Amino acid sequence: MEGVEPPIGEQQLSRVYIFDTTLRDGEQSPGCSMTTSEKLEMATALVDLGVDILEAGFPIASDGDFEAVDAISRQFPWVQVAALARSCTLDVERAAEALRHAKRPRIHTFLATSDIHLKHKLRKSRQQVLDDAVAAVSLARNYTDDVEFSAEDATRTDIEYLEAICQAVVEAGARTVNLPDTVGFSVPSEYAELIGRIVRTLGDRAIVSVHCHDDLGLAVANSLAAIEAGARQIECTINGIGERAGNAALEEIVMAIKTRQERLPFETKIHTQNLFPASQTLTRFISFGPQPNKAIVGENAFAHEAGIHQDGYLKNPLTYEIVSPESVGVPETRLVLGKHSGRHALHKRAEDLGYQLSRSELDELYQRFTHAADNKKGLRNDEIALLIESIIGGHSREAERAVPVPAGH
Repeated sequence: MEGVEPPIGEQQLSRVYIFDTTLRDGEQSPGCSMTTSEKLEMATALVDLGVDILEAGFPIASDGDFEAVDAISRQFPWVQVAALARSCTLDVERAAEALRHAKRPRIHTFLATSDIHLKHKLRKSRQQVLDDAVAAVSLARNYTDDVEFSAEDATRTDIEYLEAICQAVVEAGARTVNLPDTVGFSVPSEYAELIGRIVRTLGDRAIVSVHCHDDLGLAVANSLAAIEAGARQIECTINGIGERAGNAALEEIVMAIKTRQERLPFETKIHTQNLFPASQTLTRFISFGPQPNKAIVGENAFAHEAGIHQDGYLKNPLTYEIVSPESVGVPETRLVLGKHSGRHALHKRAEDLGYQLSRSELDELYQRFTHAADNKKGLRNDEIALLIESIIGGHSREAERAVPVPAGH
């Protein structure tokens, strides 16, 4: 029927490329520095995850970053490896040298384009910045056909100037144009409008990419709005690590797309069952893990404590879980037993611990449990087992006292 979209299984899903910058932008955040060997192990996790482009470092920044880009290029010759460079000759040449063993190298060059940055940081005119951007892209094309240009602080850049610089770098040979929300300034409707305009300007001459920061907590929302507006590459990090409040979280973007395809008719090549293992690998190497309530990979993402939730979950997980833990590599759902828990979950835990309780024993356990849980953040399995043993033991002693002693004894 006219005007009715085909079922999602019959739609052609648009391909979205995942550009992982955990080892570059992510590593730049406080407490996230990694050694070359750690970067190699993290790169293995990212390759297993199936990221499309792996940004391995910023070679001009340090010898360690140069070594990491080189080592990753050698170890994973089939992977598309990117190296960051400012729009100047030394940076581009250093990035090219670090990528010399890569079979699929990408030079990712960037330059700020907002008047705020031009005036206070670069102290250059718009024309000078445009010329520098074009020169850097042209130089990078001498080393690889795969060049990406990022207009730093794109969301605070005059739109007509941004349009002009995007056209200029594409004419110079850039195959990807990235429009970062560098300071997390934008909101989804505004960002979608910006992305849509540049997508229409460039047409099929280049892929439009986005790189969103989370200063206002909108990095994932902005990234999703951008792909709806025509962007086809998303730059993101595991656990959302990155400068200041971090980057768009790779795991949240990928699972939003996978879970809501009727609204987000896109596809990635991410192996989602490796999301949690990748998050755990990263946590081993940096000074902090994701907060407990972090979506997808947080400790509480698949944990239920409220009795109503636990009861619903035990009857059918779909009542309170829109993503299965197995689909993202989490071993299992946790029913956390605390003061909000109900009898159903407590009964299930007792069975898991090997106890078959009568109704009266369960009632007594529940009373003792809620009394203890009022003063704690939750009870461990061994503490629950002790409560059960005390109840069973008490009932056994009462039964022994109730048995009549035979005459003559």
